[in-house]
Amino acid sequence: MFAATIITLFPEAFPGTLGVSLIGKALREGAWSLDTVQLRDFGQGPHKNVDDTPAGGGAGMVLRADVAAAAIDSVPCNDRPLIYLSPRGKPVTQAMAAEWASGPGIILFCGRFEGLDERVIEARHMQEVSVGDAVLAGGEAAALVLLEACVRLLPGVLGNEASTVEESFSDGLLEHPQYTRPREWEGRAIPEILLNGDHAKIEAWRKAERQRITAQRRPDLTRNGKRE
Repeated sequence: MFAATIITLFPEAFPGTLGVSLIGKALREGAWSLDTVQLRDFGQGPHKNVDDTPAGGGAGMVLRADVAAAAIDSVPCNDRPLIYLSPRGKPVTQAMAAEWASGPGIILFCGRFEGLDERVIEARHMQEVSVGDAVLAGGEAAALVLLEACVRLLPGVLGNEASTVEESFSDGLLEHPQYTRPREWEGRAIPEILLNGDHAKIEAWRKAERQRITAQRRPDLTRNGKRE
């Protein structure tokens, strides 16, 4: 079973959106598991401090290496990758999500403040991963995004396996446009080719649309049909 553990200062943020719809149903039925570790439980001193001022000066606070390491070491690894959610990390991709989903699970460390002491990142061999080129207040929202990307790929979670095959990034391209009833809406009609029943022509149209949209919106994906 895919097991997710989240180390965070805000365990109440979970399961959040992971507790609803098909992913939430899969969680309740035991198709995957989620548990949290409260980072402050490993804090120092009477006030359970988890952070301190940056060495060399500067704004903000930095999560302490000893506190983070104690929290990390309390979690059974079970061959799961340890991921630190950070804006400087490697951007998450569909391929990465698929690789993690095929394994025993993941351990996610949610950063806060100015980040995490570099020494624990190195000592615990943490993989730094980002969900986009934007800075968040903490890693919790990013953890929800990353986990959803993984869990929806688990067998049986979505119910229709084709849903994960015919979507953006599954073949290195963005998804084609989707339409449904009514046939015409506010003067805009569904493309006639989608209504003629010729599946070969429909697939050719969809492929052409995927290529067009990808070249227009994400040209970085079109080099050799793969991500750069």
